[in-house]
Order: sequence, then C-alpha cells, then structure tokens
Amino acid sequence: MVSSPARPIDCDVHVALPDTRALLPYLDDYWREHVIRRGLDREDFELSSYPPSLPLSCRPDWRPQQGLPGSQFEQLRDQVLDPFQSRFAICNVLHGSQIMFSEDLSAALCRAINNWISAEWLDRDPRLRASIVVPVHSPELAVAEIERRAADLRFVQVLMLAMGEMPLGRRQNWPIYAAAERHDLPIGVHAGSSLRNPPSPLGWSSHYIDDYVSQAPGFSGALNSLVVEGVFNKFPHLKVVLLESGVTWLPAHLWRANKQWRGVRSETPWLTRPPSEIIREHVRLTVQPFDAPPTDGQVQTIIDQIGSDEMLLFSTDYPHWHFDGTDAVPQGLSHESLSKMLVDNALATYPRLN
Repeated sequence: MVSSPARPIDCDVHVALPDTRALLPYLDDYWREHVIRRGLDREDFELSSYPPSLPLSCRPDWRPQQGLPGSQFEQLRDQVLDPFQSRFAICNVLHGSQIMFSEDLSAALCRAINNWISAEWLDRDPRLRASIVVPVHSPELAVAEIERRAADLRFVQVLMLAMGEMPLGRRQNWPIYAAAERHDLPIGVHAGSSLRNPPSPLGWSSHYIDDYVSQAPGFSGALNSLVVEGVFNKFPHLKVVLLESGVTWLPAHLWRANKQWRGVRSETPWLTRPPSEIIREHVRLTVQPFDAPPTDGQVQTIIDQIGSDEMLLFSTDYPHWHFDGTDAVPQGLSHESLSKMLVDNALATYPRLN
C-alpha cells in the first residue's frame, strides 16, 4: 500500500464494458439499429492482449463473481479508490472498437464508449478521470471525437495502442497529436496491438507469451518512431505516457538511441538534441508493471541511468495482476522520487488535473 501521506494520482486503471449491449443507449438511432441488426450486440470485442479469463488479466481477489474484471464501479471504489486513498484515477477502456476495419463503426462505438464512461463512471465519483477512446485507423474521425469530448475536462488524455496499423510517429497520425496538444491532452500509449502486422519482427507467434514479451520492444519501436519522425519537434508541448510498458528497458533504449543518432544524425537534421533529452522532456511511464531488478539499491541505479525521476507515474493497473498484493509502489525509491512519482509528476503531465 502507499506509504506516503500524499494522496496518489493513479494514472492507469481499467474499466470494462459489461457487454456491448451496455452501449445501446449511448449510440445514435442509426448505429443502434445497425448494431442490433448485425447481431453485434452479442459480441464482446475484447482485445486479445488481455483475454478476460486469463489469470494475468485480473488478480484472483479482484475478479468479480459475475461479469468482466473492471466492469463494476463498486469494486473499483472498494478495491482501489478507497484503499489507495486516490486523489484521482484515470480510467482507460481497452476495447476492440479502436481497431476495427470499418472506420465508421469504429468511430460510432468509440463515441458510445466515451458517452458511457462519462455517464456510468465519471458522474458517479469526482475522483475519476478518463482517456478519450478514438478510432485510431482514421485520424480524421479520431480528431472529430477529440474535439467532441475536449470540452469535458474530466477527459484528460487520448488513448492509443503501442502497435497499430502504422508506426506512431508517421505523419498520418499528426492530426491526432495536433488536436491533443491544442487541448492540453497527453497521448496515452497503452500496451496492445491492432494485429495488422505481427507483434514480433520475426512473424506471427504461436503462444500468448510470445506476444506478451514482444510488448516491451514494441514500445521501444513506438518511442523511436515518435522521436525520429519529429513528432516532438512539430508539437513541442505534447506529452506521451507509456502505459504498461515496463520501465527497466528504457536505459538501454536511451543509450542505443543516442549512440546511433551520433552516427547517422545527418538524415534527421531536425533532431538537434540527443534523443534521450527529447524523451526525458516529453515522455512518461507508468510504474505497473514494474519490472524491478533484484535489489532495492538497483532501483535507484535504474533511475540514475534513466537520468530523471520525473518520468515515472504511479499506477495500480487495476484489475490486471502485475504486482504482489496491494504493494503497487516500487521499493528503493528515495523520498523525493517517491513524492514526485505519486503526485507531482502526474500534475506536471496532465494539465487538466490542476
């Protein structure tokens, strides 16, 4: 449990639709009829990254007797908000609506999810905040949804997946980043894939463990794309939060990015600073799951190698099962680093929390 007097800001909790039928009241007439006629209300559209029945997807004592993990407000309140004394908790809905081949259907379901989370969750507890779910394969429709929801300050970031249809830094995605920057919304990049391409550069895997282990290098590639394509040059006020990325892969990534930049920087003249400096300024990471080294002393070494204690954000990753018990705070952090991780870094990252 949190051992600091500060009320922490939980930057990654997962709420889940009980079923697609729950969206029917939040769809317009055309799409409600469309969904019912096609029988889509009987589909769950769960992402394969987190199969609901997989033990990793929910701690045993957090799994409800009925329904999907994360689908019940009372459990979130009793298991996370109250025990952790959360000041705020940012709800991230992981759902297949973001990655459908039909861009129009994707946009309709994303709109419904945002309407649903506003009415069914945010209205029920002033501590809750949310990410805007957008149809990532259509930047035009994604921007329209950002603009539609931006007036509600309880939506504090835009949610995307680490491995989508194209690298995140490509110019096709820039309208999304422009809209996010315009409305003081960080981009939350969550573990997961649209599976338009293999998660591994070696091809399609045979087992879930292959996919799961590939998430860390997937984040590394996404981060490299954002930096090298010049996203942070074009959008100097944009923040990106890596959600469920792990942490200890970052020092090696920073070292390799700087090393290669020195050798081939002539092809990217807009990168006038080492990539590590750009990443420290614009990128943040949630600490669950925290792929901790064996000893507490080595945790501080990791922070020293990253070169900043302002990059880590507290999260419980509820209801996923990535840590032991309710000990969601990594051991080995200095008091100053702990204070920053629990509160200060989030306030600096999410302007709408202030």
